[in-house]
Amino acid sequence: MGKNEILKIGLLQIAPCGDLTSNLNKGKEYCKRAKERDCDIALFPEMFSNGYDIYKRPFAEWKNDAIPIESEFVSEFGKLAKELEMAIGITLLEDCGGSDAAPKNTLVLFDRHGERRLVYSKVHTCDFSVEKDLGQGDDFYVTALDTAIGEVQVGAMICYDREFPESARILMLKGAELILVPNACPMEINRLSQLRARAYENMAAIATCNYPDTVPDCNGHSSVFDGVAYLPEMEGSRDMCILLSDGSEGIFTARLDLGMLRGYRAREVHGNCYRRPEKYSLLVDTKVNEPFIRERNR
Repeated sequence: MGKNEILKIGLLQIAPCGDLTSNLNKGKEYCKRAKERDCDIALFPEMFSNGYDIYKRPFAEWKNDAIPIESEFVSEFGKLAKELEMAIGITLLEDCGGSDAAPKNTLVLFDRHGERRLVYSKVHTCDFSVEKDLGQGDDFYVTALDTAIGEVQVGAMICYDREFPESARILMLKGAELILVPNACPMEINRLSQLRARAYENMAAIATCNYPDTVPDCNGHSSVFDGVAYLPEMEGSRDMCILLSDGSEGIFTARLDLGMLRGYRAREVHGNCYRRPEKYSLLVDTKVNEPFIRERNR
């Protein structure tokens, strides 16, 4: 495919520094390094504003780490996106206002003009653990992200969202070509397989950025699956994994061939082509969850 169809994604697999100002400075420095590599998008791991430091701390303590969307931390990345002419997906523990409002696990995506194009808060919070104190996101969103090679339809999931096929399916139905996935957990074979499946079944690229293995309960292995399982000139299927990092800290870049992906989506039948939504009513029946919830909470 032509060079102008290649979208370069930079996954900032970097460790936090322990305080907001230091995280801001380190994050900005790594965004500049990503731009030096000609990246079109730079993506952070989950909740980078405080390094996902919510375990082994009381809620009353880590709630104080929450910052608003309009904070200097977030706005600085918007300014930097404009300066670098590069989209930036920055993540934070979001202060939603008011003493009774639960903070949210949020991604803010700025385009290369510094405009806020997407605000997504994690829908599937890990309510079996410390994330039970987080507020949940309202919906899944897709935006037309302006890049140097034209508009790209971009959506987002965060970490545990990947374990629910419905997350990626809704984003696909809303037109997502690329799904950004900030992450903070060990990316072992089963979780990587979930990402591969989400890309395969929706014909969508999935780009996941994790923390390096120096961060507790993380192991790097950031990844990009391009969503293209078959090509006319190839027998059988191809490996959709175009990037899988090791555990070290650094910037890992992937070249996503949008021309190839769009051609594949135009001719193949996965995703939306032969769905039977009239058969899926049980998926939206909230009562079906009740026995499992009761058992889990015993």
